[in-house]
Amino acid sequence: MSRKLPLAEGEAARTACARALIRSGMDEKTGELLTASGLAERVGWCADLVAGMTGTLLVGHWNIAGVDMLASGVDAGGRKLPSTVWMALRRLGWSVIPAGGVKVNDRIVRMAQETAGRPLRSVKWRADLAAGILATWPADPARRTLEEWDQVRAAILGGPYLPSSTIRSRTRQITAFERKNGHLPADVFELEPMPRVARILLLAACDGQQSTIERSDDGQRILPRLQLPTRPDPQRYADWTWVACPVTLPPTIAVNAVIQLPTLRPAGGKVWADIAYTHPVPKTRRPRFPTPVGRTHTGPVGRVLATGQPCQRPTHHKVGTRSHDALHQADRPSRLPPC
Repeated sequence: MSRKLPLAEGEAARTACARALIRSGMDEKTGELLTASGLAERVGWCADLVAGMTGTLLVGHWNIAGVDMLASGVDAGGRKLPSTVWMALRRLGWSVIPAGGVKVNDRIVRMAQETAGRPLRSVKWRADLAAGILATWPADPARRTLEEWDQVRAAILGGPYLPSSTIRSRTRQITAFERKNGHLPADVFELEPMPRVARILLLAACDGQQSTIERSDDGQRILPRLQLPTRPDPQRYADWTWVACPVTLPPTIAVNAVIQLPTLRPAGGKVWADIAYTHPVPKTRRPRFPTPVGRTHTGPVGRVLATGQPCQRPTHHKVGTRSHDALHQADRPSRLPPC
């Protein structure tokens, strides 16, 4: 199945996500039909293996040195890091192996690196924010002076455009930490606990050796296939078999949408699939209104029905600036029918 979306003139690609329930599966090696609970058990075994390796990566690199190294965008040799997280972690040499002699293929390790790399990348902004606040800690955290506000904004990247509420909320969090522990935190990694590792399978980090996906001719169903362990601690590669998981697509996914490999979430004896898809939408165009000098545009708030007929929405607000020269135009009754 092609993952490239063909676009016509005047169209753009938009990516969205929908959730679907996987109700059954089939072991392609034995032909065994897996119930919802049986499939959830095997997906859960795989998710536990990925979560264990993800936790190991986070424990080893959840610090300012590791996060700064990943955020620098270059490796030890000065080469630019790939944009894909798991590839960037491999370029930095951040690998992991499962404990207890468990056998997993390289694509399972990829999913663990992708799962760990995302929070390691996202924490960089919070780390810089906390570092800027701690470096310019005010005399009275409850009330900064104008000079202290200028200092803290200058110490944060993009600080002049940062909402004051963001700085205040982080300051209150640091104050609560100081009240509880008797000292200020060294950085955000002492201020915040390590994130909880989710039991998910990011199949987008895999290739055809671990997961594939096909779509039915009518476009209403997909057939993801992936390798799952037959036991919670696979000791050899023969303990992994291919499992086909038919999924009925939600009606929100159009027939012409391109489906990507989903993310699987085992929970409560069920397996949920977060299906990312890309579909064409009309390009957004900037409206062009010839506005003479000294004039403003006013009018009712409206929308266009599916039939193409415009109508006025039931609201008392109007579009435009009610300046003195346009006041009489804004008060004119609308000629549009109500929606």
